[in-house]
Amino acid sequence: MKIANNKVVVMHYAVMDSEENLIDSSYDHQPLSFIQGSGFLIPGLESEMVDKEVGDKFIVDVDAENAYGQRHDGYVQTVSKSFFEGIDELDVGMQLRAQTDDGEQTVIVIGMEDDEITVDGNHPLAGIDLKFDVEILEVRDATEDEISHGHVHTEGGCGHEH
Repeated sequence: MKIANNKVVVMHYAVMDSEENLIDSSYDHQPLSFIQGSGFLIPGLESEMVDKEVGDKFIVDVDAENAYGQRHDGYVQTVSKSFFEGIDELDVGMQLRAQTDDGEQTVIVIGMEDDEITVDGNHPLAGIDLKFDVEILEVRDATEDEISHGHVHTEGGCGHEH
């Protein structure tokens, strides 16, 4: 069975930056499961999945634009520590949810100085070209429930309230 929209795909992957530094890998733990065409994967990888089959192993180079986008300097802001009332301990590297003009988004604390905190709303992999090493383990039709819920269900259901 070939990968197409509304197929459940189970795959192993390793992702590296353009200098071949390993960023993440599923090979040493659970494979990744997703519904093709649901937008779960970055666009540059999802488009390369079409027509692949169980047993296929391949390398995909994805430029930053088709991965997590380019970095935007405007997503880095320094704000008063008072914006973080109720958070007892702030550390560089912490990920927080922030309310922005575009709704909620994740920001990372990248700097702290006196009463000012610098946060970065860019995805940590923004601006980075990526290389994926992929192995397709399973391809099957998604169930109607999986398609309507937008994610793969494990044995016994999805475990989410809808």
